[in-house]
Formats: sequence, C-alpha cells, structure tokens
Amino acid sequence: MFGSTFNNGLEAVVINAAALILTLAGFGVFVALFGHNPLDVFYILYLGAFATQLSIENTLTQSAPLMLTALCTAIPARAGLLVIGGEGALVVGGVATVLVGVHLGHLPPWAGVLIMGLAGSIAGGLWIGAAGALRQYRGVNETIATLLMNYIAIAIMSHLVSGPIRDFDQVLKTSSWSIPESLMVSTVPGLDVHWGLAVGVATCVILYVIMRQTTFGFGVDILGGNPRAAQMAGLPINRMVLVCCFIGGAGAGLAGTMEIIAVHGFASESLVVGFGYAGILIAFLARQNPAAIIIVAILVGGISASGGLMQRRFDLPDATAAVLQGMLFVMVLASNTAYGRFKIFQLKAN
Repeated sequence: MFGSTFNNGLEAVVINAAALILTLAGFGVFVALFGHNPLDVFYILYLGAFATQLSIENTLTQSAPLMLTALCTAIPARAGLLVIGGEGALVVGGVATVLVGVHLGHLPPWAGVLIMGLAGSIAGGLWIGAAGALRQYRGVNETIATLLMNYIAIAIMSHLVSGPIRDFDQVLKTSSWSIPESLMVSTVPGLDVHWGLAVGVATCVILYVIMRQTTFGFGVDILGGNPRAAQMAGLPINRMVLVCCFIGGAGAGLAGTMEIIAVHGFASESLVVGFGYAGILIAFLARQNPAAIIIVAILVGGISASGGLMQRRFDLPDATAAVLQGMLFVMVLASNTAYGRFKIFQLKAN
C-alpha cells in the first residue's frame, strides 16, 4: 500500500516537473521570437518572484486569492465534476461582503470581519452549489453552467455598482459603497502581506485533512473514481456532490471577501482580474490536492508578480505573463495523458 502510494506520488511529481520544463522551453522560444535571450528573461522572472523580500511579498500577495479560488475547482473535481466558476463565485462573495459589511460598522472589528467572511463564503457556496444542483437534478453540464455563471455574476456586479449600490463620491472609477474603515484587515506581522494568505493556507490545510482523513473524503474519492461503485455502496451521491460544490464555491467566495476587506474596501471591476481562471490551472497542476495547492499557488503567484518587471525590462507585450500561464495550463492538461503509461511507476511494493 505504501509502495503504491509512493509510486503514485512520484509519478505526479515527475510528470508535473516535465510539464513545467516543457513550458519553460516553449516560453523561451516565445521570447526568443522577440529577440531576447531566454536565460535573461528567466533570470528576471526569478528576480521579480523570489529574489528579494519585496518580490516574495508581492508573490505571496498574489498567491493568497489563488489558493482559495483553486479550491473551487479542486474539491468538486475530487467528486468527478469539472467546475470552472471560481471567477463568478469570487465576485459574488465580494459583492455579498460589501452588502453585509456596510451595516456592520457598529460591531467590534473581529465580529464584523467574521460575519463578512461567512457572508462571502455562503454566497460563493450557494452560487456553485446551484450549478451542482442543476447537474444532479436537471442534467445540466456543470462546466458549461459555471462558465456562463461567471459572466452572469460579473454582469450582476456591474449593474449593482453602476446604480443601486454605487458610491457617487468615487469619481475615478465606478465602485460600490465602501465598507467601514474599522473593518479593513491589516497585514501579517513581519510581512507586507494581508491576512488572506494565512486564511488561504489554513483553509487548504483543513480541507486536506478533511479529504484525506475522514470518511466523507474517502467517500468523495470513491465517487470521483468510480460513480457506479459509489452508487452500489449506497453513498449519498447527490448530497456529496452538493457539499463538494458548496465547499469549493465557499473557498472562492472567501477569496472575494479577502479582496474586499484586505485590498479594495469596495466592489468594482478590480475584482475581475482572472484569479478564478488561474485557480483552474493551479487545481490541475496540484492534482486536486489541497495541500499541494499552497505550493502551486505560490509558483503561479510568482509568475503574476514578475510579469510587470519582465514587460518593463524587455518591452514584452502586456500579456506575457498570461502567455506563460496559458502554456503551463496546456502542458498540464496534455500531461494528464501520460499517467499510467510508464511501467517504472507501476512497480508493486514488496
């Protein structure tokens, strides 16, 4: 049993490492087409992501919401669903946070933050949970449903911040009412990184324990691996799917809350920056493992943090960092076909 687990883990590490190497090779060809030395670009990529305390803090700040939005894809995927609605759940969670937070200025900060976190999590959970219900009870494909629901969530937010909850004192950009200043959270002691990082890490660790050490997590793995076996075993399939969708959506909704209470203070188009879509890449690269999501989110956050430096230093297109992330996503998807094809990883333990 241990040997099989070790081989499976080693296989995942080797295949993902190969996907990363191939991605860097392809990205090197891309920047070479613009007349730049790929090694120089990779060095700047490292400088912007991990070389100094400032770059590390920027990387961790970028990775904080990515950890939570990745859960929106990872947890339902363990039950056999492909949910790509992290962007919409984040927006819904952010809007819910504002709608609740503007009425909590009279509460102690800890209570207000807790209530806003619950509001964002519940809103995001219900949003993705609705897609799970459509899939289980009406046969609607969850991938298409959650993709379209992203646009619906963004449209709802745009409507609200343009009229019903618009703050007309904000003249530079269209935005919602602002939450009370007393409910904004500070940074982690010793780091210029907001508390969303700690929340993301803690959430991933808790869900890792739940999915690996509880009967619920074991049942979800059975459902994701063999739905027929889960049905024959009498598992409550519908309930498990809905719970997994709710948990995933709650993670993304909590990311929206943290963006409001730690970064912006109000809802606006600044919430729609692709954290949800980047979370899909992270979930696949982490193989739906909540603990691995922490590491992968920091890696992808480093790519995002160093994007601006690459563009300024080499006069590369604005979408350069997005190109690197997209290439990595394609390679990760392609690498899935390699699992189970190498005999060296199929050796049985003595």
